[in-house]
Amino acid sequence: MNRAPRLRIGLTGGIGSGKSAAADRLAALGAAIVDADVLAHQLTAAGGAAMPALIEAFGEQICDASGALDRAAMRQRVFGDPQARARLESILHPRIGAAMREAAFQRKGAYVVFVVPLLVENLARWRPQTDRLCVVDCPVEMQVARVQARSGLDVATINAILAAQATRAQRLAVADDVIDNSGDLQSLSDQVDLLHAQYLQLVHKN
Repeated sequence: MNRAPRLRIGLTGGIGSGKSAAADRLAALGAAIVDADVLAHQLTAAGGAAMPALIEAFGEQICDASGALDRAAMRQRVFGDPQARARLESILHPRIGAAMREAAFQRKGAYVVFVVPLLVENLARWRPQTDRLCVVDCPVEMQVARVQARSGLDVATINAILAAQATRAQRLAVADDVIDNSGDLQSLSDQVDLLHAQYLQLVHKN
């Protein structure tokens, strides 16, 4: 018997857009949240299922002192090297996808929300696995300011990360639903509440 929720929402947005805040609100409303970043961290922790393949591909220097993936070292290793990035993705993406499917099967909720930062960049893979795509959107300058405030990264590094992601226009072009996160947290919550009600209607239609 398939225990996975029938309605599948893909939630995405650029770095600093507010995906996590939207996902937290949906979780509070009763949605089953499956976060690609959380699962990726589990897979790349010390002893994580992806670590042997990563070490074989890139060497021990991508590990920190605990044996977990050193994300800064890995980012530096693949930035500007398409072949290295493709190799990294070929190791991580199938494992993350399998972990997300298993998590969706196990978790309870009226519907499931897959939180995937690079969903639009991997649209061919994710579109068949989702019924609706929801994009959390805000102006690029707001993304930069938020990331700088929370991480301390310099603007050049943030802009390089943004350049490696889909553009705002590309995300909006494929969105079924859009959350405008250019305002305050209350505005975000109000929009999420409305979407939750719409998603419940779709669940009940099925």
